[in-house]
Amino acid sequence: MGKLKYVLERLLLAFITGFIILTITFILVKLLPEAKPAGDVGAQLSYYNNQVRLGYYTSSPFFMADLGDPTWTYTADDGTMMYFYKLPIMTQYGNWLRNVFTKWDWGTSSSIDRNRDVFIMIGERLPPTIVVNVITFALAVPLGIALGIWSALKRNKPTDRVISVLVMVFISIPSFVFISLLIIIFGYTLNWLPVRWPATTATLGTRAAGLVIPVLAGAFGSICGYERLVRGELIEALSSDYLLLARTKGLTKGQSVVRHALRNAMVPILPSILAQIVGILGGSAILEQIYSIPGIGQLFILSIKTMDINVMLADMTVFTMIGLLAGIVLDLSYGFLDPRIRMGERK
Repeated sequence: MGKLKYVLERLLLAFITGFIILTITFILVKLLPEAKPAGDVGAQLSYYNNQVRLGYYTSSPFFMADLGDPTWTYTADDGTMMYFYKLPIMTQYGNWLRNVFTKWDWGTSSSIDRNRDVFIMIGERLPPTIVVNVITFALAVPLGIALGIWSALKRNKPTDRVISVLVMVFISIPSFVFISLLIIIFGYTLNWLPVRWPATTATLGTRAAGLVIPVLAGAFGSICGYERLVRGELIEALSSDYLLLARTKGLTKGQSVVRHALRNAMVPILPSILAQIVGILGGSAILEQIYSIPGIGQLFILSIKTMDINVMLADMTVFTMIGLLAGIVLDLSYGFLDPRIRMGERK
């Protein structure tokens, strides 16, 4: 019962946190100058009519001085005028909440893919981002932890020094520089890998090869970060009194490291895994732009460039929810690593 209550409390807290983040984002984004929708007059009229439907604008055949200057004016073939006025931000905010929670309507794109539902666009671009980030995470975590354990067990030996030097080199190279080097070396010079994200019509082998460069570029920084953190925590655990006691009870070195030192060292490492998840997601936006990956990270950058506000807000929602859900999963994993931690229980 205590665990269930704790899970429900964490879900509620994640919802409140996400709500606050998206509220602040909505208000700040709406304060920015809004770009005119792209396309001809017909496309612009369709966009502004949709904004009226969503409750962000109001339209009138008459000039309304109390609403300020009209954002856009449309003249029909018969000469009649239609004025479109932007509503106050808090009014837009209330209408935005109503649209999202009652109809799951996030609006349409103004520039990237005119008058198209933004969540359909995100749904189409989500699979490449998920594939790249899941493989990156699955590669970075075990490799980083394994290198950290190996380095800690070989402390101050040549193996440890070589790993430490390589870690310092790779952790100093930004991911966007590293992916550029990989493209130049393995794409253009050696011609082993695609220099950009393969099309959906490409062969399975080509599409698999297209994953190598972005995954390596995203994983190396995380691998280095995990190695340094695990090495430091494990070295501290190896020199502790409880590990010495475990050895005196007859456990081998390997048994004492796995059963006691590693399990205790992993407890403070878990929060860093959440940070790495968010970091990989944030970094993937740059990598997607450089490698032409049609994912939600590239879409987010495009929405900023074109001031496509509806796309920007929906994309921010996806990134925020992924980060919050990752935090919940990691919180629940504490009890499995350390039996002394009991979720939702109090003395």
